[in-house]
Amino acid sequence: MPKIKTKRAAAKRFKVTGTGKLMKMKANKSHILNKKSRKRKRRLRKAVEVDASNVKMMKSILPYSK
Repeated sequence: MPKIKTKRAAAKRFKVTGTGKLMKMKANKSHILNKKSRKRKRRLRKAVEVDASNVKMMKSILPYSK
Protein backbone atom coordinates (compact mmCIF):
# COMPACT_ATOMS: atom_id res chain seq x y z
CA MET A 1 0.00 0.00 0.00
CA PRO A 2 1.51 3.38 -0.98
CA LYS A 3 2.02 6.11 1.56
CA ILE A 4 -0.44 9.01 1.65
CA LYS A 5 1.00 12.44 0.91
CA THR A 6 0.60 15.16 3.51
CA LYS A 7 -0.91 18.42 2.25
CA ARG A 8 2.06 20.75 2.75
CA ALA A 9 -0.09 23.88 3.10
CA ALA A 10 -1.90 22.27 6.04
CA ALA A 11 1.35 21.04 7.59
CA LYS A 12 2.60 24.64 7.73
CA ARG A 13 -0.59 25.94 9.33
CA PHE A 14 -1.42 23.28 11.91
CA LYS A 15 0.66 21.78 14.71
CA VAL A 16 -0.08 18.61 16.64
CA THR A 17 0.22 18.56 20.43
CA GLY A 18 1.65 15.67 22.41
CA THR A 19 -1.85 14.35 23.08
CA GLY A 20 -2.76 14.50 19.37
CA LYS A 21 -4.88 17.65 19.34
CA LEU A 22 -4.56 20.02 16.38
CA MET A 23 -3.63 23.63 17.09
CA LYS A 24 -3.96 26.63 14.78
CA MET A 25 -3.26 30.33 14.96
CA LYS A 26 -6.23 32.71 14.96
CA ALA A 27 -7.10 34.73 11.86
CA ASN A 28 -7.13 38.54 11.40
CA LYS A 29 -3.64 39.28 12.76
CA SER A 30 -1.78 39.96 9.50
CA HIS A 31 -2.69 43.49 8.37
CA ILE A 32 -4.96 46.51 9.05
CA LEU A 33 -3.91 46.35 12.69
CA ASN A 34 -4.23 50.05 13.56
CA LYS A 35 -8.03 49.95 13.87
CA LYS A 36 -7.95 46.86 16.10
CA SER A 37 -7.66 47.38 19.83
CA ARG A 38 -4.62 46.24 21.83
CA LYS A 39 -6.81 43.79 23.70
CA ARG A 40 -8.11 42.25 20.49
CA LYS A 41 -4.60 41.91 18.99
CA ARG A 42 -3.31 40.38 22.21
CA ARG A 43 -6.06 37.75 22.12
CA LEU A 44 -5.16 36.89 18.51
CA ARG A 45 -1.56 36.00 19.47
CA LYS A 46 -2.19 32.61 21.04
CA ALA A 47 -2.86 29.35 19.24
CA VAL A 48 -6.21 27.63 19.73
CA GLU A 49 -7.44 24.09 19.30
CA VAL A 50 -9.09 23.25 15.97
CA ASP A 51 -12.86 22.89 16.32
CA ALA A 52 -14.14 19.35 16.80
CA SER A 53 -16.32 19.59 13.66
CA ASN A 54 -13.18 20.03 11.49
CA VAL A 55 -10.89 17.47 13.11
CA LYS A 56 -11.94 14.50 10.95
CA MET A 57 -11.17 16.41 7.72
CA MET A 58 -7.88 17.68 9.16
CA LYS A 59 -6.75 14.16 10.05
CA SER A 60 -7.20 13.12 6.40
CA ILE A 61 -5.15 16.10 5.22
CA LEU A 62 -2.45 15.39 7.83
CA PRO A 63 -2.34 11.57 7.75
CA TYR A 64 0.76 10.96 9.86
CA SER A 65 -0.10 13.25 12.76
CA LYS A 66 -0.92 11.23 15.88
